[in-house]
This record gives sequence, structure tokens and C-alpha cells, in this order.
Amino acid sequence: MKKIGVFTSGGDSPGMNACVRAVVRTAISNDVEVVGIMQGYKGMIEGGDNFTALTSRSVGNIIQRGGTILKSSRSKAFMTPVGRKMAYENLVDQGIEGIVCIGGNGTFTGAEIFYNEYGIPSIGAPGTIDNDLYGTDLTIGFDTAINTAVDAIDKIRDTADSHGRVFFIEVMGRDAGFIALAATIAGGAEMVLLPEVKEEHTVLIDFFRSRNETKKSFSIVVVAEGNFEGGAQAISSMLNKEIPGFESRVVILGHIQRGGSPTAYDRVLASKLGYGAVNALLAGEKNKMVGLIDNKIRLTPFIDSITMKKDLNADMLKLIDILNN
Repeated sequence: MKKIGVFTSGGDSPGMNACVRAVVRTAISNDVEVVGIMQGYKGMIEGGDNFTALTSRSVGNIIQRGGTILKSSRSKAFMTPVGRKMAYENLVDQGIEGIVCIGGNGTFTGAEIFYNEYGIPSIGAPGTIDNDLYGTDLTIGFDTAINTAVDAIDKIRDTADSHGRVFFIEVMGRDAGFIALAATIAGGAEMVLLPEVKEEHTVLIDFFRSRNETKKSFSIVVVAEGNFEGGAQAISSMLNKEIPGFESRVVILGHIQRGGSPTAYDRVLASKLGYGAVNALLAGEKNKMVGLIDNKIRLTPFIDSITMKKDLNADMLKLIDILNN
């Protein structure tokens, strides 16, 4: 290959810029040109100024920046045959022979379909704070998101202690509870509610009734946004009705978890994966995600990373109960 493209797609995650930087500099070290595709699949379809040549200097001073310099989007047009045909024609006009795509499930699904229709090979780097992609121990941005959540929990703990209150802290995780689980342990929360584990109403009610009996001064519960009750606000309202005199506060962290300067770990991880993605592409690999498993670069077919479920660590669930006795 003489020229490749790189783009970021879907939800942004801290460390995407570090990955772009590694992709560009690894490709250039192999005498391969790099074209940055702005706005993901949307920019690929629209063409024009969305295609820009990247050099070593153009990706300088970005490793510490959150978000993505290439911007991101979710493209409904790319889900149509007409949109993908336009994207293909623009890639051909640019002379792009392969792509490094940084994103999650939707990004890799689009790349798989695109290859089957037009034969443009892609290697994916897992850029999502949710850590829900099969084929890698950690995804780019997950470590930063946890640290952001824990920093918020530490601050809320001060107020919870001062006023003797119950706080429900909602973190991101529509379909997966990896952020919630890690933040609960690191933040010293007493309980976690996850999409993967359905807790009956009676469990929650018994938990807070026993809290009153033990006269705990305050409580913090971490809630993944996709849990069975529909979020922290719904759980708080339910308990307020079920338990006489029960009072709680709700904090929804939301998109603050996606922003900010990436941690050192995310910068290193993103750099390794960007390097690995380019080397895989130049070696003739296609339709695979590059991941880190047991601290070693591994390739997983897109179809597996998309369809296979990444399970929560059962020992971490047990650990929460042990640490909060």
C-alpha cells in the first residue's frame, strides 16, 4: 500500500488523538501516505475538504488532547447502498487503498459491510469508553472515563458524608456495566446496578432498610444508565415511594465521562493499537480489530468483536460485597 485513510467514528473517547498520531507516524515510517477523513463515514460520503493529508507535524501536540481532531459522527447515509457507493468513489478518487477506523460496534459493522461490497480492507482500533468490545482487555478511553467518574464520586462523597445522605450516581453504560463496576470499586461505593444483572425491587428495598438499622451515616450507589429500572432517577423515585422517610439525591455524570485529557494508560494503549493497526493493514490483514490481550497485540475478526459478548468479571462483583461489609 502507498496510501491509507484514517478516521474516527461514533462516540468520541479520550485517546483517539493519540491513536491517530500513532497511525500517521507508523505509516510514514513505512513510506505510506496518510489521509485523514473528517467526520467519519459522513465525511467519507461528502468528500471534498473532508479528506486532508496528514504529516508527522500535523499530528504533533495532540497526544494530550481529548476528543478527536478528525471529528466524529454517526452517519445514517452510510447505512444505505447509495451512501456507501459515494464513499467508495471518493476513496478511489483519493487513491486510498486501506483504512484504519477508530471506533466501536457501529464503526466496525460499517467497515465489514463496506469490504464485502467494495473490497476496501480495514483494520479497526477499539475507541469507546464502554469497554464492551470482544477481543481486547481494555478499549481506548475506558481508563480515562473511570478516572473521571471516580473523581466525581470522591467529591460527592464529601457532601454525602457532611449531610448524611444517600446518593445515586449514574454513569454511562447503556448496554454494558464495565464503567459502573470499576468505578464502584475504585470509588468505594456500597452498591452497583448494572444492565447485565437484574436486581429485584426487594433486594434494593432490603438493602436500604438494613442501612437504616445499622445507622450508616451515608451511602453511595453507582448506577449504569442502562440498568433494568431505566436510570438513577427512576430508582430513586421508586425507593422514595416504597420506603417511608427515605430521601436521596441523584447525580447524572453524562457526557463529562467522554471528555478531558486522556490518562497515561490510555495514551500508551492508543499508541500501541494505532501502531498495531497500521502494521496489520500493511501485512495484508483485513476486517479485523486490533486489541490488547494479556499485554500483547491480538487481531480479532470484526464479526467476532461485533457479535461475541464480553462478560463482566464475576470476581469483581463478589469483591464489591466483600469490601462493603
